Amino acid sequence: MLELIKSCDRGHADHGWLESFHSFSFADYHDPARMGFGALRVINEDRIAPGTGFGMHGHRDMEIISYVLSGELAHKDSLGNGERGGASAGVIRPGDVQRMSAGTGVMHSEFNHARDQATHFLQIWIQPDRRGLPPSYEQRHFDAASKRGRLCLVAARDGADGAVALHADARLYAGLFDGAERAELDLAGGRIAYVHLVRGVLTVNGQALSAGDALQIRQTPRLALAAGQDAEVLVFDLAA
Repeated sequence: MLELIKSCDRGHADHGWLESFHSFSFADYHDPARMGFGALRVINEDRIAPGTGFGMHGHRDMEIISYVLSGELAHKDSLGNGERGGASAGVIRPGDVQRMSAGTGVMHSEFNHARDQATHFLQIWIQPDRRGLPPSYEQRHFDAASKRGRLCLVAARDGADGAVALHADARLYAGLFDGAERAELDLAGGRIAYVHLVRGVLTVNGQALSAGDALQIRQTPRLALAAGQDAEVLVFDLAA
């Protein structure tokens, strides 16, 4: 069973320095029918104006993934990332996947230091299996070749197959498709999937998607992705 969610049906907020589209209820956007899907709680498509960003603020008990589409995002947190001598420089660029496990609590900021380019990125929240985990941070780069014409695993429980590690029963794939390129993904019994088309056009099991569209998928053993035109897609394999 496939349920199409059109890009135009997402929540929208324009704060001047930040324009955001909400796939699920978030902040002032509330739709009781759109509170999440499985453990997937948030997909925000954000554009941050040059020289602006999110000041230091706190999270807890959430797996937070940032996926940059264009521009750069400077991350700084209370774990020392983004600080001189910290564990990570904290700058996220296209192709990078950043995972922050908020756990018992973490403070962080996200900033676009560019003078003339907006930062376009996706902020994704996934509910963890357990509350009260130690906060942690991880960042990895997945080049275009690793995603070209295939679904590349970029986030998964325990960092399977070189993905960033999630503390959740979820697997996140990213893919780039154009022309005759196609891919399939088998879903184990009892699993659900969420497909979010980042850009371009693509068909999934025959359903045509345009940029910003999504599919909620239940009781479907296999996904078939084809007929892409400059398409970039994220696919979430989730526990029901």
